Amino acid sequence: MSYPARAVVDLAAVRSNVRSLAAHAPTAQVMAVVKADGYGHGLLPTAAAAVAGGATWLGAAQVDEALALRRGGITGARVLTWLYAPGAPLREAVEADVDVSVSAPWALAELAAAARAAGRPARAHLKVDTGLGRNGLTPADLAALLPEVLRLRAEGAVEVVGLWSHLAFADEPEHPTVKHQGEVFADALRTVDAAGVGLEVRHLANSAATLTTPAVHYDLVRPGIAVYGLSPVPQLGGHDDYGLVPAMTLEAELANVKRVPGGHGVSYAHQYVTTHDTVLGLVPLGYADGIPRHASGTQEQPGGPVRVGGRTIGVAGRVCMDQVVVDLGPDATEQAGARVELFGNGRDGGPTAQDWAVAAGTISYEIVTRIGARVPRVHVDSEGTAP
Repeated sequence: MSYPARAVVDLAAVRSNVRSLAAHAPTAQVMAVVKADGYGHGLLPTAAAAVAGGATWLGAAQVDEALALRRGGITGARVLTWLYAPGAPLREAVEADVDVSVSAPWALAELAAAARAAGRPARAHLKVDTGLGRNGLTPADLAALLPEVLRLRAEGAVEVVGLWSHLAFADEPEHPTVKHQGEVFADALRTVDAAGVGLEVRHLANSAATLTTPAVHYDLVRPGIAVYGLSPVPQLGGHDDYGLVPAMTLEAELANVKRVPGGHGVSYAHQYVTTHDTVLGLVPLGYADGIPRHASGTQEQPGGPVRVGGRTIGVAGRVCMDQVVVDLGPDATEQAGARVELFGNGRDGGPTAQDWAVAAGTISYEIVTRIGARVPRVHVDSEGTAP
């Protein structure tokens, strides 16, 4: 492939991150969330690496993602899927031994029908909305649904595996909603227990809660972004503070280098104008590749950081669809083909996805998941072992 850029993903980092997360939650199993193509890192390679690192569960938001894991030969872990609309291929999920979340009465009915068609019980996780206000049964609806859950269990259509929820402010562990949602979840567990519904797992903690709130670890934690080495709580600590290693390095080759005079406009609308004779470099990545346009730069405010020739400089001017420009300085010696790094693990002082998040006014999750499909993913293993 001749594409002049790539996202290099170190599978050893994924394994290491899962081990670190397990150490932060020693009483719980680890579900590595691999939704959205493994947060942009590649679904199957990162899932295999996570399992090799000790994850006993994998989380995939969409049913098709969960089925892709099974078709791709991922059999060493349980798989949970949770986001679907009526008519989803739940029979295929049951047949593929995928656990399915239930967030509404219609979902329970469709899952039971899928189980009957598949000729085997469906493994269900009941999701309760403890305060996030997205998917899930309200506590009252959960209680009202339990008689039907028990009836379907007696029929042999549904096995209730877990009860779960999701936190609204996990990245602010001292926020009062964290404690409140924990209390609502505990009440829901008591309701389920009183109804005689035995549970295999209870799970509430995402990446942030896995790292900062042991009280909600329960039997299973569900880290997502932390699996890929990015801190979910950068205001509290960076990846190094939590024993994480960013797995993705986004790099490219300069597509052009040229000397221009002072007063030369750079990129659309000339929001960056050279102040003296200098050398411009063209990086062949733009917003079609996931480079955030909000990370454009001016003289007063450099754009997203780029590492070239051992120095870090900001994007000069507007981020375009396919390219960005960097001001290499008057003494630059780089030529076309020179390597540039947009973000990586930061160990050499280079930029990280978190640095780009700051430049674009967003979160690191968005930076890595938005990397476009036309950017090749190159999977490597710095430990030189299998995933």
